[in-house]
Amino acid sequence: MARSYTDYIAMGMDEKTARYFSTGRRRICVAEPHEGYRLILTFDNGERRMLDCSTKLSKGSIFQKVAAPEDFNRVFVDENGNLAWDIDPTVDSTKVWNNRIDFCRDACYLESTEI
Repeated sequence: MARSYTDYIAMGMDEKTARYFSTGRRRICVAEPHEGYRLILTFDNGERRMLDCSTKLSKGSIFQKVAAPEDFNRVFVDENGNLAWDIDPTVDSTKVWNNRIDFCRDACYLESTEI
């Protein structure tokens, strides 16, 4: 049974997060890199949103491994509809699990803005 907005609010979620989950989770279909470490994301409902990743690339962050623009721009959508980067593009991440960095589709939606 699907949960309602009020169910999610009662669980302690903020309004934006409760609204998102009560209307159904989204999958990312397309990720287009743009200057300034931003991505335009197209979701399975056709909605396009801008995600600013610049604050995620700081020293010590897992995303620091893809902080070079040419590495960041290798972003792709994985089999689960999440953002992903292979740290070393010559290594098969389906065989070497720790070669991949991913960013949850739910967080991508919630942290992005409408365009």
